[in-house]
Amino acid sequence: MKIFSASILISLMVLVVSGCDNALQSNQSTSPSAAEILGNPNYPAISYGGYREKTREQGPTVADLKEDMQILYAMGVRVLRTYNASQFPQAERMLQAISELKQADPSFEMYVMLGAWIDCKNAWTDLEPDHHQESEENNRTEINKAAELANQYPDIVKVIAVGNEAMVQWAVKYFVYPKTILRWVNYLQDLKQAGDLPADLWVTSSDNFESWGGGDKGYHTDDLVKLINAVDFLSVHTYPFHDSHYNSDFWGVLKHEEQLSEQQMIEAAMLRAKQYAISQYQGVADYLASLGIEKPIHIGETGWSSIAATAYGATGSKAADELKQAIFYKHMRDWEKSAGMSVFYFEAFDEQWKDPHDVNGSENHFGLVALDNTIKYALWDLVDQKAFEGLTRGGKPLTKSYQGDRAALMQDVLLPPFKSQMGIRKLTTVNPNAVAGKPVEAETYVVVNPAMIPSTENDMTYPSNEIKLNPWEGTMNIQMTDDSIIEVTTRIGNWWGGGLELQGDHGENLSNFASGYLNFDIRGDASLAFNIGFQTGIFLAGTQVNNFQSFGPQADSQLTEDWVSYKLPLAKIDKGADLTDVTGILYLWSSFSADNKGLDIRNIYYSKN
Repeated sequence: MKIFSASILISLMVLVVSGCDNALQSNQSTSPSAAEILGNPNYPAISYGGYREKTREQGPTVADLKEDMQILYAMGVRVLRTYNASQFPQAERMLQAISELKQADPSFEMYVMLGAWIDCKNAWTDLEPDHHQESEENNRTEINKAAELANQYPDIVKVIAVGNEAMVQWAVKYFVYPKTILRWVNYLQDLKQAGDLPADLWVTSSDNFESWGGGDKGYHTDDLVKLINAVDFLSVHTYPFHDSHYNSDFWGVLKHEEQLSEQQMIEAAMLRAKQYAISQYQGVADYLASLGIEKPIHIGETGWSSIAATAYGATGSKAADELKQAIFYKHMRDWEKSAGMSVFYFEAFDEQWKDPHDVNGSENHFGLVALDNTIKYALWDLVDQKAFEGLTRGGKPLTKSYQGDRAALMQDVLLPPFKSQMGIRKLTTVNPNAVAGKPVEAETYVVVNPAMIPSTENDMTYPSNEIKLNPWEGTMNIQMTDDSIIEVTTRIGNWWGGGLELQGDHGENLSNFASGYLNFDIRGDASLAFNIGFQTGIFLAGTQVNNFQSFGPQADSQLTEDWVSYKLPLAKIDKGADLTDVTGILYLWSSFSADNKGLDIRNIYYSKN
């Protein structure tokens, strides 16, 4: 007697109700399997979104999607990655478009890694996200729709990806813990075992390299190990582009490269970007090796934006332009061939819904084809080869960006900052008393610029590790000037924040200052409303506590254009702090939208009196 689990019965009911009885009759395929496609150089992969407007509510039509499929085919692409199964109609329409193109031309090949979006409870609402619970109805609907489509189009859908960056904990609006992803991966694997999904369909989750164990050990949990064992392969994300701003150690022109030509300096910086991506991949591979687990690893996302307004543009890391995008694209294609893996390059076409309030927002410009139908520099050679001849998007032909004028393109190319002149993003400091072998007890704890040389003659202790200026999720810019002023500029969004975070496995022990004060000078835009204070504990471990005082037009404390000194009693702003583990020496956070507003902070220190 065959025994069905409750989850399998529910899935079958959903498939029957949805009218997919034909899928149950025969859901197998004679086309290549995921195992045969992934890592095969004959099947280049790319991430795909066909949304052309500032909202996803009106998705592309089947006719629109046929245009895109033919353009992608002309690029040489044979495998697509998508993100939502049920929330928007694009995925289902896209599969229909591919199916119709195959019927018209049996030689047409296009395969899909179908994404199912996963959220935590209260994600994207005004309520506090509950990361330990999931959005049950949404997640079940997404998974069942993905299963339905995989059965309906077994010759096209080769992988189901459970979640997109759903476990990485900087995705504060919606992330879940691995147990949630594991639940749905097992659910799909059970369907396969029962014969209710194609036997050669692969199941994975597509997430940041850290979420797969390649970075912070806070992600190393028993549930993650179970998940790694459960998936058919690991789909790993790596983004040197973003880290040119967030973690810029690898980025910039080295001292010995400053005499090279601009092209050579850029090429050297981009080679380090490639090596940085490889190092994150290797971190995941090393973690799997430490567990004694062998699983294929493929790159589910990596890419480079061609335009950025602030964080990655001319006022930031100077990473965004078409030349660097083209160099990175080539590096990734070369890497996938040499490593024998697939890289789902992000992405095929620009999409403006991702940052609808900022036309120059970097998220709008990761595509290789712009919304005005211009082919970016990375693919100019295909235009020369007439690969897109006769093809249209929105009924209009495709042409080279910059009208094919490389000299004009080069005028917009940004030279990466010289490391010898880069704005300070990490403050390397020394405790002079510890160096001298003396007790570290002192009257003040001071955050300083490296230009201020510690001395055993002053009555100070200094941070015992590096302090990183961290803008959370790019919601603000933060930098330190040579005269030790922390400059903050907010960005568009419904919240913003960042901090001065102590690096290392443990924070600073400031318990001697329990009855003392946090001191700083501050000035800025009087309309800003925010919390300011310090953090203890670690976010990933669930021990973080934010200790703060509120500033704003309706609060007791307000910003002015002039410097004002504050001396906040730690006891007054303490919200349950563990002062033996101060990890954020100073932080700012606001739930109020602010666009391009500024504030400055200086003379940050802790005192006993």
